Amino acid sequence: MNDAPIQTRLRVATWNLWWRFGPWQERTSAIVATLKDIDADIIALQEVWDDGTTNFAAQLAQELGYHYAFAPGARPNGIHMGNAILSRWPISQHDITPLYDDPKAPEMRVALYAEIDGPRGKIPAFCSHLNWRQQDSHIRQEQVAEVTQFIDNKRPWNYPPILCGDFNADPQAKEIRMLTGQTTVPVKNLVFHDAWSFMHPAEPGFTWDNANPHVIDGFEPDRRIDYIFTGWARGQGAGHIVDCQLQGTAPINGIWPSDHYAVVADLRY
Repeated sequence: MNDAPIQTRLRVATWNLWWRFGPWQERTSAIVATLKDIDADIIALQEVWDDGTTNFAAQLAQELGYHYAFAPGARPNGIHMGNAILSRWPISQHDITPLYDDPKAPEMRVALYAEIDGPRGKIPAFCSHLNWRQQDSHIRQEQVAEVTQFIDNKRPWNYPPILCGDFNADPQAKEIRMLTGQTTVPVKNLVFHDAWSFMHPAEPGFTWDNANPHVIDGFEPDRRIDYIFTGWARGQGAGHIVDCQLQGTAPINGIWPSDHYAVVADLRY
């Protein structure tokens, strides 16, 4: 029996694309260039638009030569804002679940699941985007409970689940600690590593950064609110995090691609 650690890698990225805000048409080429440079096997995206004629996830998948699944959420100005998962390999199935909402101020958040038919076994990938207001921690906690139940319902899996997204919460927030086992977990025996803190425990890793001109007008502090979470590693280190970096942290031809930075992690696979 071979107990040596797995040496092959899986690259995962997550990125909030800022819907059609700002100079969105000019940003498209910068987004594509950044994703090509990242060269991830699985890409989780938030604030992906669909205007009924063009689906940006489909457009990006075509540009990259990837497969995709899309989950529509809110519909500002009649144009869907949703989540997407792009994959280098076929998506054998996908599913969507709505998340807890405030009926007085609905945001129509959803979670997306995609089963990736990878070359060394199927990969359970999840993407979500939680409520954005600072005061909505209680809503995000409900949403985290629903997301983890959604993940648990997709058992069994041979590879640890990967959960990506914009969680609109700092690492010390209860909704994040619910995922990492620093407080009571919503689903027994389902706990995750935070890829950035796993690799860079002493570094802030801000993904919402006032160095980005798209952020300055929000008058908010620098924060780390975008995450790649991975289930605990299995035999021979399957799912073990070996690297985590930020991307999309500079303009391309003078254009900043998004108001968020992307998070990219390499896992044993």
